This record gives sequence, structure tokens and C-alpha cells, in this order.
Amino acid sequence: MSSVPHLDDESSRKSWLDRALSAFADVRAGEGGTALLLAVNIFCILAFYSVLKVVRDTLILTESGAQVKSYSAAGQAALLLVVVPLYGAFASRVNRLYLVCGVTLFFASHLVVFYALGAAGVRIGIPFFLWAGIFNLVVISQFWAFSNDLFTADRGRRLFPVIGIGASLGAFVGAGLSWLGFADLGPYRLMLIAAFGLILPTVLTLWVNRRERSVVRAVDQTPPEAPLSKEGGFRLVFSDRYLLLIALMMITANLVNTLGGYLLDVFVKNQAQLLAATGAGGLGERDLIGTINSGIATSVNLLALLFQAFLVSRLIKFIGVRGSLFVLPAVALVSYSFMAFIPIFSVIRIAKILENSTDYSIQNTARHALFLPTSREAKYKAKQAIDSFFVRMGDMLQAAIVYAGTQLIALSNRGFAVVNIVFVLITLVIVSRIYREHKRLTEQTAAEQAA
Repeated sequence: MSSVPHLDDESSRKSWLDRALSAFADVRAGEGGTALLLAVNIFCILAFYSVLKVVRDTLILTESGAQVKSYSAAGQAALLLVVVPLYGAFASRVNRLYLVCGVTLFFASHLVVFYALGAAGVRIGIPFFLWAGIFNLVVISQFWAFSNDLFTADRGRRLFPVIGIGASLGAFVGAGLSWLGFADLGPYRLMLIAAFGLILPTVLTLWVNRRERSVVRAVDQTPPEAPLSKEGGFRLVFSDRYLLLIALMMITANLVNTLGGYLLDVFVKNQAQLLAATGAGGLGERDLIGTINSGIATSVNLLALLFQAFLVSRLIKFIGVRGSLFVLPAVALVSYSFMAFIPIFSVIRIAKILENSTDYSIQNTARHALFLPTSREAKYKAKQAIDSFFVRMGDMLQAAIVYAGTQLIALSNRGFAVVNIVFVLITLVIVSRIYREHKRLTEQTAAEQAA
């Protein structure tokens, strides 16, 4: 009987914003403002990145082709061997505000340079592809590291699904805007719009930091304004079984996704060439590729938004963070099984839309929440290494598979789908081990908090 007044008291203290957001997750009194600000923050980042992703894919496919795109992804991993240690060194010298805001504005300045080069007629497809891949991983990873640093494990599990709605909505809006405006604005003007738009997330980061300055974290009581220790991201990953398993999961999961993306790119380019040859729509090959890719991205992001708003918080509530990690491999296993038997454009298109929408909603929220019970160094440095370098390691393996499959053994599209099925099964094994390690770590953290 005593619990009822407590629940009534909690409900009465909620603001209108807390109540509104409670429709999507368990938002408690006073939490709605921070959750909304972070959701708007990641909305902006994902909206502008979604625009840049369409620009990136269009430029490299028209200038070089699908195989070069696949090989260029591997070059990002080599660059990240330099970027990750530099990021870690910078994080050890500044507080989290200078880190998050400074790195975001640093990347925004590059877009002005790319705009000038592209407008001058310089072929920037490959350099921009390399840059966009690093920008995407670094800026989004540090946003989620910042969010992990703000919240205790309990608050993070409850509020991350709400923040994720901002991410899914941003990706959807960005892809839709690029789809509607690509032909009129062109790739270079879109770069310039994104460059100035990235100023807004830095302002929101400052605002949230001021609201949550006195937060008590789950494991680490270091003052939030203090720089991190000198230990590097790679060392943190290789010295901790839990972090290493997350890194391995990211390698195999990204390999599966990008190899599937290669299959989709082949069919998109062929479809665009066919439509251009028949004069459909009066567009050239580049504009057709951009339009098809934008349409696919819009479908992916709409479905991801629906998953994020109405499914993710419920999944995490009933099967937990670690249980939710099994959803994407299960979806991918079904998708690539269909691809192996029916390797045609319509099937591959639907399968990739379903796989990517699951990845961008359920999988993203769950994998970011894996860092809630870890130290600040793991949140910023190890997470950055995992979300950037180890993700691109999957791209390197994918590039090697594409090279072998196209140049050495003449692997069919069906054969590539079968290769992906094998790696999905490997991912399931890794996720089962993460499940055990996460359970052990969260129980240990709860015991430390109770003590």
C-alpha cells in the first residue's frame, strides 16, 4: 500500500514535458529537459550526416564505382590508427566540453574546404568518402560518450531510447531533405549547409552540461570537468575482456552491414544505368543514383524512427540491454538467407532497409548503453577506438572479401550473401559472450553502489 502514494507523488512532480516523453520511455520527474536537449542534439548531428552520406555515396559512385568505394572504406581504418591516438591525447588535456565542442567544430571547418574544392571542379569523391566515414564515427561516438558520462546506468537505460528518437528522426529528416533537394542544390551546396548547421550541436552540448554539472555517475566519481587519465583507447580495449568482446562484435557486425551495402551498391548502379539508358525521368546516372539512394535512406530512417519510438524502450524493459543485442543478428540472418535464394534488386532493397533500420534503432541504443557501467576513460577513449577503428576493421575485412570475390574467385552475388550468413553466426556467438560479461559487470557495479 505504501508504494501507491510514492507513485502518485512521482507523477505529480512531473512537468508537462516529462509526461509527454513518458509515452516513449520511463521518464521521471525533472528528466525530460535534459533528455529532450540531447535528443535535439543528436537529431542535428544525424540530420546533417544523413545529407552528407548521400553526397558521399553519390560522389564516389559516379567518380569511381562500387568497388573503389568498398576499397576506400578500408583506407579509413588506416587513417584511424592515427586519429584515435590523437583524439585520446587531446581528451587527456582538456575537459569534456572542449573535447566534444572542439572536435565537432573542427570537422565542420573541413566541409567549407571540401565545398570550395568541389565547386572549383576538383574530384573529391575518394577524399570526401574517407573524411565522411571518420566524421560520422568520431562525432557520433563522442556524443554517446558524453551522454554515458552524464547518466547513471539506471537513467541511461531509461532515457537512451528517448534520445535515440532524436537520432532516428534526424536521420529520417536529413535523408528526406537530401532526397527532395539533391537535384536542385547539388552535393557541394549541401556540404556548406551542413558545415554551418553543425554549430547548433555545440550550443546544445554547452546547455546540457550546465544543467547536469552536478550529476553522480554510476562507477566513477571523478569531477566531470576534469581531463581523463593518460591511458590510451587501444590499451583500454585490449586489457579488458568486456571491451574487447564489444570491439569484436563491432568488427563482425560492420563487416556484415558493409558487405550487404556493397551488394546494394552494385544493384543501385546497375539500376541507374538502365534507367539512364532508357531516359527515365530525364536524369543522368549521377542524379538517378542520388535519388535512388535517398529514397532507400528515407525508407530506412522512417522505419528506424518507428522502431525507436514504439519498440526500443519496451524491448530494453522486458529483455534488457544485453538481450536486445540479439535482435539485429537475427534480422540479418533472415535477410541474407532471402538474398542467397533470390538475389534481385527488389529483394536486396527490402532486406537492407529492414537490416539497417534495426541497426540504427534497436542495435544502436543497446550497444551505446553497454558503456553505462564502465569508467569515464572507457566511455570516451575505449568507445572512440571501438566505434571508429574497430568498426573500420570490419570495412577492411569486407574490402578484402570483395577483392577476393571479384578479382580472384569470381564470387556471385549469391555467394556474397552466403559469406554474410557465416559472419552473422559468428556475431551471435560473440553477443552471447557479451551477455555474460555485461551481466557480471552490472551486478558488480550494483554491489559497489550498494556498499
